[in-house]
Amino acid sequence: MQTLDYDTQPTTADHVTDAAITAAVELFFLTKKGVPAHLIDVSTHEGIVQLSGITDNLLARERAEEIALLVRGVRGVVNELLISTPDVPDEELNRHLATALADDPATADYNVQAAAADGVVTVTGVVQSWAEKQLVLRVLRGVRGVRRLETEALVIRWGEVQNSDEEITTQIRELLDWDIRVHSALVDIRTADRVVHLAGTVGSAAEKAQVVATAHQAGASRVEARDLFVAYWALSPELRSHKYANRSDEDIAAAVGAAFLYDPRVPTLQPTIVVHNGIVTLSGAVGNLRAKQDAERDARDVVGVWDVHNLLKVRTTRFIPDLNITRSIEQALARDPYVGFFDFSVYVRNGKASLYGQVGSHFEQKQAGEVAAGVNGVADFANWVTVAASPGFDGFEVYAPKPNADFALAERIRTRWFWSPSLHNQAIEVLVEKGRATLTGTVDTWLDREQAAYDAYNVGARYVNNDLVVSTASGL
Repeated sequence: MQTLDYDTQPTTADHVTDAAITAAVELFFLTKKGVPAHLIDVSTHEGIVQLSGITDNLLARERAEEIALLVRGVRGVVNELLISTPDVPDEELNRHLATALADDPATADYNVQAAAADGVVTVTGVVQSWAEKQLVLRVLRGVRGVRRLETEALVIRWGEVQNSDEEITTQIRELLDWDIRVHSALVDIRTADRVVHLAGTVGSAAEKAQVVATAHQAGASRVEARDLFVAYWALSPELRSHKYANRSDEDIAAAVGAAFLYDPRVPTLQPTIVVHNGIVTLSGAVGNLRAKQDAERDARDVVGVWDVHNLLKVRTTRFIPDLNITRSIEQALARDPYVGFFDFSVYVRNGKASLYGQVGSHFEQKQAGEVAAGVNGVADFANWVTVAASPGFDGFEVYAPKPNADFALAERIRTRWFWSPSLHNQAIEVLVEKGRATLTGTVDTWLDREQAAYDAYNVGARYVNNDLVVSTASGL
């Protein structure tokens, strides 16, 4: 992940103690899959969380930081986690790295090479943007056996025509204004010699990370964010209400199109965008399934979007036989550090892949689906992977709870929401019966709606009925 500059001055308006933050982060590590909670030590000083210990892969290291950033009260994360992964012979690891880059629909066409020596991977080549570089690194982190990535020789070639400092500042401001994930009204942006200086206040460490990422996407050669502070009071709904003011359909369509320009998975030939009363319809053809999925997510992250009808059709640039797609999916699953140890069955017919198997958590179910759907040549995908019944925190099966187990699960869900910067002050209710959580009430954005359900799964819900409604009062 991008290393951020963290302020060291405590903000007096934060009403969350360091001890409470540490406990919340450790609780999240226990209940969110994908991180070895028993191997990670957490400490907090003036809202800055320090992670030490070990993980067994780079994705888990990144995930641990992302989880900590999403805890309310956290002002920054210092990630000192070490990687202790099983040894993979250099020849085998190099083969996996080359295959991973070739199997991804986006990176397959990049001029990028990766060479491994004792788990340390040196990445060389040229990409066209910061976002493309992050995509390459994400693909390589997903290969089991990688201990560290050396990226100094992976060069960003911005092209002959570069934005001026004023244009970079304007683009950052416009992207932030239309992004439902951040509240940027209190953020000051200044650019000099392509170095972006950020100052002001945001409500969470995750928001700060998103602001910094947006600055890089807009063309910054470097981002200075030491003067961009995280403060609890900036989460106030009153400060954020104008963020969701009504937007015209024409402006929403333009903002969705602009978002596509910064996504390396969505092709330069943009999909057709039609907006009516805040409902976005995407049509046309894209080259791969991941591009279709990312286009929908990009659209949903735009302020003013009420819903997205994704009518995009996947049309691959070249024919790939079903047998080749099947083998590529099997290889991608086998090299993934999270799900590489599970047994899966893969069936592909006319480009539609179906995945079967059993995993231990909803996180692993989702990860397996994302890995399979991201393989070049997959035009459609069905995830039939099931989650094995596992004991709850009290030792009883989630789907057959003893008395008060439903109450305990509901409390865990409420605790998770309490620590969420975006959900803690929203009108959400939860009812749990026999391990099934029903969510009711209103939230500000579709992203909040999705996060509330995902949190319920993470803390042990066997099923989730998500009846949350996105508030029309927010302008969505």
